[in-house]
Amino acid sequence: MYHFFVSPEQIGESHICITGSDVNHIKNVLRMKPGEQVLISNGMDKDYHCEIDEVSPEEVTARILSVNEEGTELPAKLYLFQGLPKSDKMELIVQKAVELGVYQVIPVMTKRAVVKLDAKKEEARVKRWNSIAESAAKQSKRLIIPEVTGVMSLSEAFAFAKNLDVNLIPFEHAEGMAGTRKELERVGPGKSVGIFIGPEGGFEDSEIEAACEADIRPVTLGKRILRTETAGLAILSILMFQLES
Repeated sequence: MYHFFVSPEQIGESHICITGSDVNHIKNVLRMKPGEQVLISNGMDKDYHCEIDEVSPEEVTARILSVNEEGTELPAKLYLFQGLPKSDKMELIVQKAVELGVYQVIPVMTKRAVVKLDAKKEEARVKRWNSIAESAAKQSKRLIIPEVTGVMSLSEAFAFAKNLDVNLIPFEHAEGMAGTRKELERVGPGKSVGIFIGPEGGFEDSEIEAACEADIRPVTLGKRILRTETAGLAILSILMFQLES
């Protein structure tokens, strides 16, 4: 079933009005007709199972069949602070992180990051990343579209993370699995969790020291060294399983 997002003002008592670029997608790409069913989310807390009533060049009207308030969101908010990787790796990271339940992705400039973005390039990249997040949210039947923010410095990211309940930073020299399990046990329903992932070259020792001073706890992801595009997805998978169990 195809999935679309609307704002709350587009939702009536019995019908939902879809406007914007989704109209062209429904009408000319998917070639959907009245009578076909769709899933529509309000971007916050409700899914609507609907049946298309009318398709016009300007809007699509769908009749509400049922409302689901349970949704598919994790019971905790996971924030991925991702050190800027090379090439198009960020696109993969955003897509898979959204599928795994991330609440927000924050690109971070670190000392070993190779990528340097000026204002114009950053604006274009962030727009592209948010488009990927929206597509991934639709595919994975998310209730919300996770935001990809503008690029932060590491100090800005640490300041942002002070408002979160738990902050973790995978690091190859972190203590063994026993300590990591203890840190992961702090993550539960209702918590906000920051996950800091370095770029290809990892974090410098001084950055780890600054993280520890900001009460961001080092954890290990095992004996193997994971690539930057793997590490965040690995810990998100662990937390998803823990939270949904």
